[in-house]
Amino acid sequence: MARLDPFVARARNLVEPHLVPGAVVAVSGGADSLALAAVVAFFVRRRELEARAVVVDHGLQPGSAEVAARAVEQCAGLGLPASVRRVEVRDVGTGPEDAARAARYLALHDEAGNAPILLAHTLDDQAETVLLGLGRGSGPRAIQGMRAVNGHLRRPFLTLRRADTERICALHDLDWWDDPHNEDPAYRRVRVRCELLPLMEDVLGGGVAEALARTADLVRMDADAVDGLAIRAMPTSGGIEDLWTFADLDTPVRLRIWRRLAIDAGASPGELSHAHTLALDGLLQARGGTRIELPGHVTAVREGDRVRFEPQTRDV
Repeated sequence: MARLDPFVARARNLVEPHLVPGAVVAVSGGADSLALAAVVAFFVRRRELEARAVVVDHGLQPGSAEVAARAVEQCAGLGLPASVRRVEVRDVGTGPEDAARAARYLALHDEAGNAPILLAHTLDDQAETVLLGLGRGSGPRAIQGMRAVNGHLRRPFLTLRRADTERICALHDLDWWDDPHNEDPAYRRVRVRCELLPLMEDVLGGGVAEALARTADLVRMDADAVDGLAIRAMPTSGGIEDLWTFADLDTPVRLRIWRRLAIDAGASPGELSHAHTLALDGLLQARGGTRIELPGHVTAVREGDRVRFEPQTRDV
């Protein structure tokens, strides 16, 4: 009997805990997602697991329908049922990448219902995500990377390298598609992948991608711990009733509470910046009557030893 390739064996061990009946595998036709499809197909064939692949066609490139059809064909050859979901991508000002991602995830959630969605992000993707977050400079949440489990989303390959998924595809005789967007320097992530990460590997002597992924794990654990403290200290009144007691909390906990209170009051999460939360924390030293205007037509007002949130009066 032929010896099982160690990369395939490791991939199967990573995927198996995430498999439940009805699981949906997101497939693009690239090496990462086809490798994931091959691993899931093993459990479909051997254990009669109910799972399927969904290939989302964004329709953004010439020949996208043919790429999607080829991905479905290869999944079927593996023994994994697959179908194409065509989506319309609407850019509402967030950029083409974010717009395509939003359309894709909406379609996948619609297809999966309450079942898990398996995504093929790798350690390389994680390292790129951490560097992009670091460039935004928006705190620990920006550099904690992607979670292996985030609601219905499952990312079992986060400890595999991109070269590993290509090897798995080759062992299964799969012909993967190389998205030309992945070589287009107009996209910041492509420059991180093709220019910044190789330079860092050269300058720092290798192991950078693994170090970034490990950093993301450590930051995420710390951030989750602080989040837990903030949840336990969260006021139930929708505001701060005793600023003197609130001031005794550690600053990271306070800032999380300010942010949550502002969002619960109607502030726009996407526009609520770190500068806004620092301004809210400044109310601890402010005089009574001080007002902080927040995005989303919400105002925080200090009144004596308390802070309340109220809707802003809009001009007619």
